[in-house]
Formats: sequence, structure tokens, C-alpha cells
Amino acid sequence: MTANPSKTRPHRSIGRTVADLRRGLAVALIDGDGSVAVARAAEDLTDVGLSELRDLAQSTNAPHFGFIITARRAEVLHIPPKSNAISLRIRNDDKAANLAVLADPTGDLTHPMRGPFARNEAPNLALTEAAVKLCKLARLLPSAVVVSSGPETADALLFWVRNNDVLVAQVTDINDFPEAEARALTEVTSAKVPMEGAENSRIVAFRPADGGVEHLAIIVGDPPRNQPVLTRLHSECFTGDLLGSLKCDCGDQLRGSLRLMGEAGGGVLCYLAQEGRGIGLINKLRAYDLQDQGFDTVDANERLGFESDERLFEPAARMLHLLGFSQVRLLTNNPDKVEGLAAADIEVVERVAHHFPPNAHNEHYLATKRRRSGHLL
Repeated sequence: MTANPSKTRPHRSIGRTVADLRRGLAVALIDGDGSVAVARAAEDLTDVGLSELRDLAQSTNAPHFGFIITARRAEVLHIPPKSNAISLRIRNDDKAANLAVLADPTGDLTHPMRGPFARNEAPNLALTEAAVKLCKLARLLPSAVVVSSGPETADALLFWVRNNDVLVAQVTDINDFPEAEARALTEVTSAKVPMEGAENSRIVAFRPADGGVEHLAIIVGDPPRNQPVLTRLHSECFTGDLLGSLKCDCGDQLRGSLRLMGEAGGGVLCYLAQEGRGIGLINKLRAYDLQDQGFDTVDANERLGFESDERLFEPAARMLHLLGFSQVRLLTNNPDKVEGLAAADIEVVERVAHHFPPNAHNEHYLATKRRRSGHLL
């Protein structure tokens, strides 16, 4: 028996696999060489699920049964990282709660004496890295429990996957998914929505192929397509945009950019479904908890196991192209946005500074973005 790739379309396959992972179910990953892995997210792991994976590893003689964390999380736990995904040995007496706590850094200071940790190297590193990436796509903590086999011993795992109706995702599809989703964005609908400071405006909704959360473009006025358009890329921020949180400057930037576009007679604001610099709202709240413990915004994301910024700017470029714009005057303090649009064939003819006075709650946050992330503040 050989590995049988999923017959579903990549977008459908990954979207459904992500949904199962968020529900606490097991999912399967297949690499191009025929290696197979079965994974569960550490965040939603139960003792029953852990026991099932342990029994699966024993009954199939799988060469690998491990707890997977990212290199960023490994550094926090003082484990020298050798790759982007590190596999740790799971002890016989480990419970699901032990592993879930190890994946979540918000309790690190309460339980500082952790370890020692023993590595348990996987036969196929691509599978473990893909398992972590799938957790990120699910907006979960980037950590999983994985049973895996190389191509020579994958038959028993595949038999279990098929008999238990476990969804399968290809490693290449997981790795290509974010960019592929951006390329496949399609316009769904639009409506006029007068806004404070920009009454002549409309919202255009763009849906990804997996049916996930929509990205939005707010078009102020009727900017000509043959001239550079005043543009802002704004990642959604529930706490700042909607609730008026003082921990960031997102609300000021959102409303300020719309006001500037209204005064200029036109512009485009790309409102991106990338909460918390791409880690999701729940993980952003975890990052806020870590900031309250004394870590800055960069360290907080990295302690969670993410990169300091997980965003992609291809969705914004795709929306701009679909709207007929190829040149922008970009309202930003972030050089990465300039580079990201340029890499996606949007010409940034000018960077327009866009910052606001700090308050007592976000002063350190803004200073960190300037000092550690290179923002031009």
C-alpha cells in the first residue's frame, strides 16, 4: 500500500483539515516521499486524544511519537533549536494538561523549573514543520502531538487514517496555502457605507477560496486607476479598532487614515483579516497577558512560538490588483509593508508617514516597534 494523496482540491482540503484541528480532532499529513503523520493540536488535546495517539504509535510500530514545538518556543525553554520544528519525547506518565501548559507560555513565570527535555527526532522533518504550520493556520498555539512514519513503514498509519475517516492534507498544499489563498481571492460584493471623515466611501468584500474570513477594501471617493492611490494596509484589531483599546495605536491609525483619504479626495484602505500581526485574537490576548508580565510585544509573540510578525501582504496586493490599482502612496511606518507590496508587483511610489502621539498605555509598545521592528516612528 502506498500513500494516496487527498483527492479534494487543495483549498478545500486545507480548510477542512484546519477546521478539524480546531475541533480537537486528529488530522493526517502526507509528504511527497510517502511519509505520513497523524497530528492533534496541543491546545485542544485531551487525555483521551493523547492516549489514542500513544496507542496508535505502539500498535503501528511508528518510529516517531513526539511533542512538537517551534524553534521560537524551544529557545524560551532553553532547548537549542536545530530546525523550525523541534520534537520532544513524551513520557508515559505525561497528561494532556501537562503538554498544553508546556505549549502555552503565559504560565512560564509561575512554573519556571521545567525540563529536562529529551529530543525525539522525527524521520521526516517536513511533516513536523507542516503540523506546526497547520496549527498556525488554525490560529492555535503552534504546537502539536504527532505520530509519524517514513515511507517504508507508513502503511499501518495510512490504514488507520482511512478506517477512522481522518482528513488528509498534503505537506506541499499546507506550505503553499497562504500564498495560494491570496492569489485566489475573489470579489464577492460591495456597498456604499458613509463613514466619519469619509462619507463618500464604499466597502468591497473579498472572499478566500476556502470560504474563510473575508478581507475588505474601503474605497474612499473614486480615485483614478492611472495614478498612485493613497493606500493603507490595516490588519484588523478587534480591541483597538472596535473597543478603543489604549494598548495599541490601531484605532487611531484606522480612523486617521480614513480621515486623510477623505481630505485628499480619495484612497483605498485594505482591511486585512490578520488579527494580532497574523496570530489571531486569542493568541493576541495571550500576548497581552505576557506583556503584563513584563515582556515586550516582540518577545510576547515569540514566546508563544510565533515569529514577531506572521502577516502576509499578498492579500492586499491581490485586492489592489483586482480593483485596478498598481501604484500606491502608502500610509505606513512599517518598511516591511513597502517591501511586501513591491514583492507582489505593487509599486510604492511614496511612503507617507502615519503616526500619532503615544499614551501612557502604548508608549512602550510603540517604542518597541521602533527599536526592534524597525518602524519609522
